[in-house]
Amino acid sequence: MQSFAFSTREVPREEQFEAWRRSYAEMLDLTADDVAGGFRADHQVWDLGTFAFSRIHTQGLGYSSLPKRGRRDPLDHWLLTLFLDGRSTTLTDSNRLDGNTGMVQVHPLGRAFEGTVSRKNDLLMLFVPRDFCRDMAHILDAAAFSRLEGGMGRIFADYMISLARQLPKLDIADLPELAATTRAMLLACVSPSPERLEEAEDAISSVLLERARHYIQTHLGDAGLGAVGLPRELGISRSRLYRLFEPAGGVMHYIQRRRLAAAHAALADANDRRRILEIAECWCFNDGAEFSRAFRREFGYSPSEVRAGARRGSLSPLATRPDEEALPVQRLNFLLRRLQA
Repeated sequence: MQSFAFSTREVPREEQFEAWRRSYAEMLDLTADDVAGGFRADHQVWDLGTFAFSRIHTQGLGYSSLPKRGRRDPLDHWLLTLFLDGRSTTLTDSNRLDGNTGMVQVHPLGRAFEGTVSRKNDLLMLFVPRDFCRDMAHILDAAAFSRLEGGMGRIFADYMISLARQLPKLDIADLPELAATTRAMLLACVSPSPERLEEAEDAISSVLLERARHYIQTHLGDAGLGAVGLPRELGISRSRLYRLFEPAGGVMHYIQRRRLAAAHAALADANDRRRILEIAECWCFNDGAEFSRAFRREFGYSPSEVRAGARRGSLSPLATRPDEEALPVQRLNFLLRRLQA
């Protein structure tokens, strides 16, 4: 099973916190007091193809989601965190979430929040991309900023602990069963509370957003796909459509990113013999130069590099990827962006 590790002990003491901060830059903005004497932290991350899992040891720090910092186009993964040792406090505009040892918390990275973790922490994180479980997106959205409590919450905590123990012993052939089991556990253990069900507006917005994402995904090759026709197809106003996609940088920006992801998948398919420009045109990019620029902005490498890697057999979904060649401090960022794509 593919995994990678990073430890701040690998960098000079005065640069340790900044290295740790950069390793999470695509996910959270981290802060810490008095790091002149160094900052000890490490993680091991398992790349599970369609989702990811990590174990982390860190000193105390503060964190803010990227939307809280005003950044557009954040990751929209759900983050399920279990503290084996330590605790955290998360604040939103209307909620406070206290996470203690043994409790699984749910954080949506695409929403605004900030918080702190205690002086010494040992924790597990499950990164759940939206594409991993679209059929239960509304359930996870409704469970945002909550703890999984009761018997089922304890069962899911035990499942995360079991993952940490078993992953070093598994191999790639186990991934399909592992993904199916994890989805089943999420469905069984994560459910909205009665209080959240009363907050109908948030749930309705989540359902509408998921419906819009599904429609976009199934019509990516339609050159006319855009903000004009979508409200009619979805039965909502244009202003509501804009509000739904505002965290993603706008509906047209979201559509372009999904098209780039589709083009990436085609380029990485060694059996796809089409020219790069043909693939670009298939996903509504009619200018080859602009496609290459947009592709590099999104993924950090060029379409031709993906195609060359596919021909070498080094870009299959479970084999070597461009992020494997990244600096250790950047590999988690590359992985999380790829999972979003």
